Amino acid sequence: MSRTWTIFTALTVLAVHLCNGRKSCAIRSSAGPVVQRGSSFEVYCTFNCKCQGSMYSDHPPKLQSHKELNSTTTYVRVANITKNRTYSCQCTCSPELDPCGLDFTAGYLPERPKNMSCIYNVKDNERGVVFCTWNRGRDTFLRNNSVLWVKTVSKNHTDGPLRHNGSTKGTGLSSASFPVSSSVQLISVWVEAQNPLGSAVSITINYTLSDIAMPSSPVLGQPACSSRQCIMEVEQSVPTQHLQIQYRAAASTWTSSPDSVVQTSLVQDRSVSSLEPYTLYHFRARSKFSSGLWSQWSANISSWTQEEAPATELDVWYAAAASDSLRVYWKEPNISTARGRIVEYKVGVDSQRSGSVFLANVSADARSYSVQFCADCEVKVWACNSKGPSPPARITTHHTNVKVQQLQPPQDVHVNADNRSVTISWRKHDTAPPHAVYLVEWYPEGNKLEELTWVRLGSNDSHAVLTGIKPFECYEGAVHVLYNESSVSWTGFTGVATLTSAPAAGPSAQETVEGNHVTVTWTEIPRGQRGGCVTKYTIYLEIGSKQQRNFSIAASEERMYIIKDLSPAGYSLWMTASTAEGEGRAGQKVNFFIQQKTQLSPLILCAVVAPIALLLMCLSQSSAVKQRFWVYIQCLMLDVVPDPANSKWAKECLQEKGKMKLHLQLSNSSVTEEEDEAILVNVEELPKQSGDVCAPTDVSSRLRPQTSLSPETEPATVLYPLTNYIKSFSHDSDSSDHTQTSLDTNTTVDYISTHGLGNMEEEEEEEEEEFAEMLGFFPSHNIFIEPMEFGGKLTLNAVKIDCSDFFLSEQ
Repeated sequence: MSRTWTIFTALTVLAVHLCNGRKSCAIRSSAGPVVQRGSSFEVYCTFNCKCQGSMYSDHPPKLQSHKELNSTTTYVRVANITKNRTYSCQCTCSPELDPCGLDFTAGYLPERPKNMSCIYNVKDNERGVVFCTWNRGRDTFLRNNSVLWVKTVSKNHTDGPLRHNGSTKGTGLSSASFPVSSSVQLISVWVEAQNPLGSAVSITINYTLSDIAMPSSPVLGQPACSSRQCIMEVEQSVPTQHLQIQYRAAASTWTSSPDSVVQTSLVQDRSVSSLEPYTLYHFRARSKFSSGLWSQWSANISSWTQEEAPATELDVWYAAAASDSLRVYWKEPNISTARGRIVEYKVGVDSQRSGSVFLANVSADARSYSVQFCADCEVKVWACNSKGPSPPARITTHHTNVKVQQLQPPQDVHVNADNRSVTISWRKHDTAPPHAVYLVEWYPEGNKLEELTWVRLGSNDSHAVLTGIKPFECYEGAVHVLYNESSVSWTGFTGVATLTSAPAAGPSAQETVEGNHVTVTWTEIPRGQRGGCVTKYTIYLEIGSKQQRNFSIAASEERMYIIKDLSPAGYSLWMTASTAEGEGRAGQKVNFFIQQKTQLSPLILCAVVAPIALLLMCLSQSSAVKQRFWVYIQCLMLDVVPDPANSKWAKECLQEKGKMKLHLQLSNSSVTEEEDEAILVNVEELPKQSGDVCAPTDVSSRLRPQTSLSPETEPATVLYPLTNYIKSFSHDSDSSDHTQTSLDTNTTVDYISTHGLGNMEEEEEEEEEEFAEMLGFFPSHNIFIEPMEFGGKLTLNAVKIDCSDFFLSEQ
């Protein structure tokens, strides 16, 4: 009983499930689920229960207007279908049932395959592979299948047709391949294309394998290159009758090597010549049988050729750095000109008189160098790589081979500038040398030595396009006529700019006040803020806060301006700069003050000087003051030393012709013989004092001093006045007490004695008396009227003086 109940329950559940899985309708098409695009057909829905049925299309479902075929069937007509669509039907039943639907795929029939071609890739002497491609035509929007059918013909045997499935590529091409043996001579191929709507078959094509035979691509070994030739190893899988090698430098077209020989082995060395030094070359190769097709190109291989010494001189130019120095510039040579990696430059100076004057090695990164230059010198510049130097590029400044009337500068130099480029044009002078060429140089204003650029042109050129011109930058330059690599004449141009704007900043002004004048100087605006070529500067002068004046200065003039005749007041000053686009911003304001002139200083000076002068005049009338003042003057003056030439022993020496001998006779002396040696003393003669106040006129007119002790020399003309002289030692005289009259005074003075201290004390007393008498000769008129004069001095080599009395006085 329980078992029966279990079976009943299971059947009930299954029935419920079956009822729930039933469809409420059935859908079909008059053309099937795959239809041709552009066709028309009907879609029918047959409902399984009595209900009000409806039909929908696409996702999300869109209600369609349908027609009733009978009580259980409805339909819609689909006209000119152009894409894949889905139709469904729904009906409300009790119990609820699932709806029904149908997906329609729209496409085209396959086109007939066309443009079929086959290639026989020869792998070795025994076998190969035939590879065929064809165009499958337009897209059918359906899944297509392509089949390649092949029939082969050997010497006396035919095989096929054999089926080979094709593969489809996204480019609209399909392909298939199949192996063949070397005994096959002919093949016949055709293609059949299929999809759910139908099929199409191509025409049959017959091939002779030797006509479509293609060898495998050669394999190139790494080349071994010299400066002009590369040798490389070429390896092939089968012998071929033709081998082609092509080469090219970077960014150039391929060039075929002219060498082509019949290959007799699978591995062979091939050479490529006519190459350029120090150039990166790319190589590739392909081969072909005596008939058939060229192989595919091999993979590219690359190699550098070796260096050679540069063959052409550098492009050089110069600018005067100072009166006797030049800054030489050169352009970096390109690879074809350098023929190697430049390791250094050499700069030398040669003189026509002395040969090589200077030679310097310059870094490979340098583009200029300063040298000392002379009138008959020539500057040479070399570029050097690992193989040697280039020919020298020369710069000279003398022009002896050109007539003066031919040294005419370029005529009618014009500048045409727009927002993108600058063109310089000129007219060649009628008398220019026939072989003269042109050079155009340009540089940012005021930065010639730092950013000089130039271009060389031919003798028939009459314009040049300047490159590297930055916007909002002012340039200047010149057009040079070159003859024998020397600039013989030139015409300059200035104020060249592409884009221009008003300056973004003002000049920085500095003022210097001198009386009622002010000198204004200023510095250039930084290059990045000028906005182009500055045409003028404007100085604004404001007096207090009421009156304002302005002064315009051309930009070509010196950056200094003097404002004259300003009245005493406080002033404010600032500056602006202007370009062709207008006036720029004002610079920083500076303040200064013009002071009023005052007479206070001269009055104070007169008030101080006048009493002092009056006091001195009063004091000068007192003889005591004059004497005291004279004593002070004598203390400041050097000691007066008489001329030894007027002494007694000097005169006797002149009479004896230099044979006079001085003998020291000591009565009470303990001096040793060692002390008998002469003591040398320097004697000075001082020049005259103003007015010869100490010398009587009657004596000086009769006596003449001697300036030389040499007995062989006549007395020279006096160059100084008569002065007091000390008396010399003389023991040859009959009397040591003998006296002489002084040339300067009326007093009688003994010579310095050698007889003891007593005489010396007497002489000291006499000297004091002479000093007292000398004060009496002081002039009675104003000492300030006649200024004292001082001259040179006379120094004798040596004078022998008997100093024995000095030694005796110390005992």
